[in-house]
Amino acid sequence: MLNRELTHLSEMSRSGNQVSEYISNTFLDKQNDVEIPSPTQKDREKKKKQQLMTQISGVKKLMHSSSLNNTSISRFGVNTENEDHLAKELEDLNKWGLNIFNVAGYSHNRPLTCIMYAIFQERDLLKTFKISSDTFVTYMMTLEDHYHADVAYHNSLHAADVAQSTHVLLSTPALDAVFTDLEILAAIFAAAIHDVDHPGVSNQFLINTNSELALMYNDESVLENHHLAVGFKLLQEEHCDIFQNLTKKQRQTLRKMVIDMVLATDMSKHMSLLADLKTMVETKKVTSSGVLLLDNYTDRIQVGFIDYIVHPLWETWADLVQPDAQDILDTLEDNRNWYQSMIPQSPSPPLDEQNRDCQGLMEKFQFELTLEEEDSEGPEKDGEGHSYFGSTKTLCVIDPENRGPLGETEVDITTEDKSPIDT
Repeated sequence: MLNRELTHLSEMSRSGNQVSEYISNTFLDKQNDVEIPSPTQKDREKKKKQQLMTQISGVKKLMHSSSLNNTSISRFGVNTENEDHLAKELEDLNKWGLNIFNVAGYSHNRPLTCIMYAIFQERDLLKTFKISSDTFVTYMMTLEDHYHADVAYHNSLHAADVAQSTHVLLSTPALDAVFTDLEILAAIFAAAIHDVDHPGVSNQFLINTNSELALMYNDESVLENHHLAVGFKLLQEEHCDIFQNLTKKQRQTLRKMVIDMVLATDMSKHMSLLADLKTMVETKKVTSSGVLLLDNYTDRIQVGFIDYIVHPLWETWADLVQPDAQDILDTLEDNRNWYQSMIPQSPSPPLDEQNRDCQGLMEKFQFELTLEEEDSEGPEKDGEGHSYFGSTKTLCVIDPENRGPLGETEVDITTEDKSPIDT
């Protein structure tokens, strides 16, 4: 960038050319002449260790593509002498409880490759995302070889079982048209890679033993991060990129979804995820139970919001900048009146109910006045005057034309006290 600017400066004028030459000769040439000392043996060893830390462990160089092509790939993606038996087992591909052990036995211990190939064929994902069969099988065999057969549980058999179970769960009728093809692709792919290169020990064991993986991932979902790294790293192997025909946006979206799903398999996140799921279920129950929508009360909510929140705020602001905010207050008042007019009006109560309401209010006021009279009777303290209460008139007026914001009849109570002032 500096060289470009200097070139531009030199072309502008003669003086600019001189300045450019001075800067170039004084600073740039000296920088280029600085000799970089050769690294010592200690530095070379340190650099080697740093390079090892940045590498993804567990990735092996395997060659499956040399003997694979579209014409040589078998019906189920794996070579087998028991194709009929395997076909019989895969009839339960869309059912819960497929015998994954039999699939492994009939596929020469390639249950993951076999199941994934069958699922992608069943869902037509190879065609949808333009994935060639040989690339897919090459990647799946490479992935399966990175599962450790000597690990009792987290092996390729388990990965195949999870992938098939995910396929069945996504086939639930209630989820029809809920997920896109890309989301389904991400979910099944995540199931396939979610335990790749599992060492057979827990996250806590790796953390407690200060393992390289724990150091690399800062003790946070150590294995889950490693499974993701290996799964995506294998896509870079020769003839293994099954997502090469996805758009950049699709690839980014898929990667994010896969990362989220595999990280969610960390059992330390289980209770939090379960709570979120329960919240979703309860929300669905409420919204489908006939409860009135809040939209039905928008008008009343807006009136209250304006009266108690917005208007006091703008009124204070108007006092500060008067009269510049008067137009805002006028508009606010118009809005409030409009929402007020949208509130449904309740029918007028019968006349006898109005009379009963008035009688009840009169009795209440008379009772309160009686209590006041009783409290005021008796001698006052020395030095204090006397209070005299005379007649009290109570007037109850019902105006059927005048109603409150919720449609109720307004009752005006007028009380007149003709008592003398305290002396």
